[in-house]
Amino acid sequence: MNTRLVAAVLLVLMGAFTNLVIAQGSKPAIVLVHGAWADGSSWAKVIPLLEKAGLNAVAVQNPLTSLADDVAATKRAIARLDGPVILVGHSYGGAVISEGGNDPKVIGLVYVAAFAPDAGEAVGELGKEFPPAPGGAELRPDAGGFLTMTTKGVLENFAQDLPMAERKLLAGTQGPTNGAAFGAKLTNAAWKTKPTWYVVAANDRMIPPDLERKFAKAMNAKTITLHSSHVPMLSHPAEVAKLIIEAVKTAPSQ
Repeated sequence: MNTRLVAAVLLVLMGAFTNLVIAQGSKPAIVLVHGAWADGSSWAKVIPLLEKAGLNAVAVQNPLTSLADDVAATKRAIARLDGPVILVGHSYGGAVISEGGNDPKVIGLVYVAAFAPDAGEAVGELGKEFPPAPGGAELRPDAGGFLTMTTKGVLENFAQDLPMAERKLLAGTQGPTNGAAFGAKLTNAAWKTKPTWYVVAANDRMIPPDLERKFAKAMNAKTITLHSSHVPMLSHPAEVAKLIIEAVKTAPSQ
């Protein structure tokens, strides 16, 4: 085989490969932000799929002590990475990425069954026009104002479509969350100025699905709907990862 033919074959193969894997050197990193009553392991099923696509994905460990503290933890994660970033937020983590997404390295936002407050709004103020989600009745405060969810709440309302063993693990490893975080008003709504993607969880019992649709419409997000509980990244990881990869491929470069 002559040199020119070899070169041509290599070019074809390289072109096919880049359809499956994001081109090295041009790909953003992925910063994954968990919600309340959770931790970074919320993304344990999504991260390997993103890595398989050639992406660097890191999960933030939010302290869940205040919105400001969680935004600071997210910004530290962004600062440690080189190049552009896609921010992904689940549930309350949507407020965190809305506030922290004004970082100039952030080129896109992906919301997964997540709140998306506007500037001047707090998570706890949202959705009053809809019937309350059942999961809220299963939250219990301690003397310090931190909220935990009952095991019943996790099994029946938070992750009802996961295998029982996984549900029990979530109940046992949940992160108590300072109730004051839900009263903190945003000073920034990054979704107003940056491209957005949204996963609506049609069987969500923590956030009304119609409220999720309202958020997605307000931000003109590229939206998919999954027949999922509140944790689609655990019950439908392939679909969630696929949307994140789409965001990587279509977000404007810096």
